[in-house]
Amino acid sequence: MSNIIILGAGQVGTSVANNLSTEQHNITVIDRDAVKLKELASKYDLRTVVGNAGHPSILKEAGIADCDLLIAVTEVDEINMMACKIASSIFNVPKRIARVRSSEYLDDPRLSGEDVFGISHVISPELLLARYVENLVEYPEALQVLEFAERQVCLVAVRAKAGGLLVGDRIANLHNHLKTTDARIVAIFRGMSAVQPRADTVIEDGDEVFFLSRTADMRRVMEELRKADRPVRHIMIAGGSEFSYRLAQDLEGSHLVKLIEANEKRAHQLVAMLDKTVVLHGNENDSELLSNEDIAQVDLFVAATGNDERNIIASLLAKKMGAHRVLSLIHQSVYVGVLEDSKIDVVVGLADVTIGSILAHIRRADVARVHSLRRGAAEALEIVIHGDKSTSQCVGRRVDAIPWPTGALLGAVVRGQDVFMAHHDLVLESEDHLILFVTEKNTLRKIEKLLQVSASFFG
Repeated sequence: MSNIIILGAGQVGTSVANNLSTEQHNITVIDRDAVKLKELASKYDLRTVVGNAGHPSILKEAGIADCDLLIAVTEVDEINMMACKIASSIFNVPKRIARVRSSEYLDDPRLSGEDVFGISHVISPELLLARYVENLVEYPEALQVLEFAERQVCLVAVRAKAGGLLVGDRIANLHNHLKTTDARIVAIFRGMSAVQPRADTVIEDGDEVFFLSRTADMRRVMEELRKADRPVRHIMIAGGSEFSYRLAQDLEGSHLVKLIEANEKRAHQLVAMLDKTVVLHGNENDSELLSNEDIAQVDLFVAATGNDERNIIASLLAKKMGAHRVLSLIHQSVYVGVLEDSKIDVVVGLADVTIGSILAHIRRADVARVHSLRRGAAEALEIVIHGDKSTSQCVGRRVDAIPWPTGALLGAVVRGQDVFMAHHDLVLESEDHLILFVTEKNTLRKIEKLLQVSASFFG
């Protein structure tokens, strides 16, 4: 059991509290907003402190002297950074995670690292989101694209549609379509429920299906199993946030990018900061502007203002006016589920993208990466195993001889530069990276215990 202090009760802080509250941690949340804290305390088993999270007296009141992990995710970079400095220099808190958004800090590692501000790990939602959306640009037919093991392994979620190769067929027949390419279906969600993928499982119309394969093979897997969507060439971004800037900067060299920003001063700043992106001063919900800028020719419209309602309206308007595919960035998690069956093609929850980077530093096993799935209902993890047959329940054993908890599925194993789909007869080795899928959160502790090295275990 760890003592964890969360600074900030916004969407990210709330998401972290939600994910950790069921895992037997002592959690304290600090925020200036007493109403938000009262709401949090009514939902989760945690303690709250009202005040400025950057003040030592408030941190003391929250119990920082006995804190194992500080997670600073307020909306203000400077508060997060200062809190980490105080936690490191004065209270010797072992781990300190800070959310840092401004490129002024991120572009100079000296300003957001451990030497100056005592930050153990930096979380940048804007950078994480930019990479997330760039993956969706690469796989336009996907709902979600996640990476593991330094991008050697790729996980792609698609919506099964009637008439496609998947619908009405058993998972056991997957190899008939792929032939020489090795891939696995590792998770299926039907409505709000997880369906355990077994050989005789039949995929139904509307199922959300997660495929896992080597990244180098994923394009072929997608082409074999689903009708390819048209490539993304023309992109329009609504909103001139830090995320929008990062996304435009990364894509403008290979795509035709237009960006709409309502604030004239910010629009002029973006013109100076971007090389090839066409920056337009205007409102993203102005149908005349969208028409003049050929919205019907846009392959991907990304609504990324700081306001959820504006993003939703902009996405629906762009879709109605002919944009081929629309993506809406949502800050309030409650909207994400509501919009899943709307005409918006992809709904991206800010907290969902960010939370995995935080969870990777909380899990007890040697976790290299965590991705949150289905708004925290499930997780995909990359865990490194160590030891030998006498100290590990996994090393030196076949996959089918390991007592995997219910709700956990081993999808792939990465060994150096080699990637193996986790077939039953594969023998695991020390330092293997295991790609696991967990659809029942109450099994996470069992998985961590199973994969940890134990001096007292003698198999």
